[in-house]
Amino acid sequence: MRIKRMLLTLLVVWILGFTFALRVIETDVDPRFDTVMANRLLKTVESRWNEIEAGDYSGIRQQFVVLDSLGNVRYRTTDGLPETVNDAVRNRDAVLDVVVSGQPAGKLIIHDDYGQTIQRSKRHLATVALTTFSVLIAMCALYVLFLNRSLFRPFRKLQKFALHVARGNLDYPLEMEKNNPFGVFTESFDMMREELAAARKSEYEANRSKKELVASLSHDIKTPVSSIKAISELMLVRANDEKTVSQLSMIHAKAEQINRLVTDMFHATLEELQELKVNVTEEYSSILQEMIGNVNYDDRIECGPIPECLMLVDPIRLQQVLDNVLSNSYKYAGTRIEINAYIHRDRLQVEILDYGEGVSPEELPLLFNKFYRGRNIENQAGAGLGLFISRYLMRSMQGDIECHNRTDGFTVTLSIKLA
Repeated sequence: MRIKRMLLTLLVVWILGFTFALRVIETDVDPRFDTVMANRLLKTVESRWNEIEAGDYSGIRQQFVVLDSLGNVRYRTTDGLPETVNDAVRNRDAVLDVVVSGQPAGKLIIHDDYGQTIQRSKRHLATVALTTFSVLIAMCALYVLFLNRSLFRPFRKLQKFALHVARGNLDYPLEMEKNNPFGVFTESFDMMREELAAARKSEYEANRSKKELVASLSHDIKTPVSSIKAISELMLVRANDEKTVSQLSMIHAKAEQINRLVTDMFHATLEELQELKVNVTEEYSSILQEMIGNVNYDDRIECGPIPECLMLVDPIRLQQVLDNVLSNSYKYAGTRIEINAYIHRDRLQVEILDYGEGVSPEELPLLFNKFYRGRNIENQAGAGLGLFISRYLMRSMQGDIECHNRTDGFTVTLSIKLA
């Protein structure tokens, strides 16, 4: 509707300018000589020949010069007019004979301003044309600005919005201005963005839940599988019957196979490890005795008294941490294990000591890195994730885990926050 009004206004301005230009041409340009005025002026000059300046020239619009018979100027209305017949002829002025008492007395030169009229007409016409075209140009400029504001700029916004949506940025809103010509079309695009964002969020939540479940299950499965392996190894050492040894070897091999499969499954969801939930609750320190007993396969662990206190932990995740640390001690140290606990400030410090060779000083800062395995692995199965996961879980429970070498072995310290 606005575009139609703008085009109609441009058409009206052009018609008005053209009409006014025609009126200027028809009104200002009149090539005819006013003979009535010339005759009246001639009669006045002849009747007042002896006192020309006293004549009544009130109705005379044109300038004139009166010459006597000798060519001398007897009267002029203004300076700058032709004062000879030859000059008057060249200027296209009217030259009339003045007759007094039947005798030629002189010449009346009436200045013809036809050239000036033409010039004035040209100037007026040029002014009208310039004004008309200036108005048209100004209105065209305003029209272009209007188109840019009402059509092109919203379209560019729509194009930019579509580019963001194509790149997956569904948080980029499509701003709509008042009187947007795209109207419902623009609103539909923004509704589409919101629906896509909601669908993506739902898909992300579903995938996250699946990966969290897989990661949690795969990690939890590794604990009982490790127990089965350890017990089968212990029974293999004590078994004497060949058939029993064969069966126990098969159990150990299958447990190792399950462990590898679970590890591969865990690798597939490792990038979503930060989504593992840790539900911290207040628990009595006495639960540590039971957790340690769950991994004391062949009575290698010697656990000292644990101070009575209230801890902030997730029992399931803390059991996973103890399983990882003690499993490493079984695997790499192969010695007896001591566990000591004491309260330091607002923490319960649990020290797990083995009497193996420890790790080299340059490897010590790398033990908690993802996929890192030390030089002492000696064909031991593993993924280099145990301590990495343990540190994540301990920090999620507002605690921490550290390790250091001793002269006679290796120590891992769990720092558990008190309630």
